[in-house]
Amino acid sequence: MPLGLVLGLGAALAWGLTDVCATFGGRRLGSLRVLAASQVVGFALLGILGLARGELIPGDPGATLAAVLVGVAGTGAYLSFFTALRIGPLAVVSPIAAAYGGLTVVLAVVLTGERLTSFQAVGAGVATAGVVLAGLVFDGGIRHARIVGRGVGFAVVALVLFAVMTMASAGPVRIAGWLPVIFVARLTSAAISIALLAVATARPASLAPLLEAPQTAGPSAWWLAAAAGLLDAAGLVSFAIGLEQSETWLVGLASSFGPAVAVLGAVLLLGERLRPTQWLGLAGIAIGLVAVAIG
Repeated sequence: MPLGLVLGLGAALAWGLTDVCATFGGRRLGSLRVLAASQVVGFALLGILGLARGELIPGDPGATLAAVLVGVAGTGAYLSFFTALRIGPLAVVSPIAAAYGGLTVVLAVVLTGERLTSFQAVGAGVATAGVVLAGLVFDGGIRHARIVGRGVGFAVVALVLFAVMTMASAGPVRIAGWLPVIFVARLTSAAISIALLAVATARPASLAPLLEAPQTAGPSAWWLAAAAGLLDAAGLVSFAIGLEQSETWLVGLASSFGPAVAVLGAVLLLGERLRPTQWLGLAGIAIGLVAVAIG
C-alpha cells in the first residue's frame, strides 16, 4: 500500500475520531473547556516533536507573524467547530466543516491566481450543493425548508475559517517548514483559549453559551477533550508527513474520508438518523471533495 495512502488514511481516522471525542466531551464540558484542553494537549505534542527535530520557531520573522495570525483564526475555527459538534447533529456538522477543502480551492483561484481544472470546479460545486442539502430539512417541500439544527451555522463558520487558515498557512510553510508554523499557530491558539476560559470563569455571564454543559462533567469528559487535542495534532502530523513523502492528491484524497468516521460514530454511538436528502447531501460533499483532490 502506498505510503501517502497510509498516512492520508491515518489523518482521516485521527480527525474523524477527534470529532467524536470533541462531541462527547463538549456535551459534558462545554465548547470553551474542550477548546482549551484540546489546544493545550495538541500544543504539547507538537512541542515535543519540535524539540526532537530541533524545529520550534520559524527562522523568518514574517513567517512567525503569519503563524500567529493563523493561530488566531484557528481559535475561532476550532471554537466554532466544537460548538457545532456539541449542538449537533454530528453526522451533519462534521462533513459540512470538512468541505473547507472545496472553499480553499476557490480561494486559491481567486486570491493567488492558481488554475482550477474543470473537474475541480465541478467538484467544488457539487460539494457546495452537498453542504446545502445536508444542512437543510425539506419538511413539506422546498418552500418550507429549514436548517436542520443550530450546529449547522457554526459548522459553516468553521468551514470558512479552516479555509482561511489553510490559505494563510501556505506561504509560511513554504518558507519555514510545516512544523514550526503549526507549532506557533497552536501555541497562539492555546494561549487565547486559556485566556478566554479564564475570562469565562471569572465572568460566566460573558461567555455563558460556550460554557454550557447540560451533562455532569467527570474526569472522563476531560480525558475526551484531551484525546480530541491529541488526535487532532496526530492527524496534522500524519497529513504533513504524507505531503512531504508522497503525492499531494493522494494524501488529500485519503484524508478527506475523516467525516465518514464521524458519521459512523454518530449513527452507532449517538443513534442519529438522517433524512434521505441529508444522506444525498453528505454523498455530494464526499464526491465533491474527491473530485477536488484528484482533479
